[in-house]
Amino acid sequence: MTLAYTKSALESLGNLPKPIRKAFYKQVDFLVRDLQHPSLRAKKYDEASGRWQARVNRNWRFYFRIIGDRYVIEDVVPHPK
Repeated sequence: MTLAYTKSALESLGNLPKPIRKAFYKQVDFLVRDLQHPSLRAKKYDEASGRWQARVNRNWRFYFRIIGDRYVIEDVVPHPK
């Protein structure tokens, strides 16, 4: 699988604190290797739109879609508690 980023995802990444950005890239590396990696806790977030959610850390999540052989990262946001 390969990665792609939407424009809004790239903007979100640019505004993240450095430790969160570093954690995000670590998690995305896990995603490319194994969608079922335990630390991702990846799950289908919205069945109708095909949107997935995965964990950056305890307080941050990222959202993506699977399109063909590509993960399209859409956003990185604080987890709404």
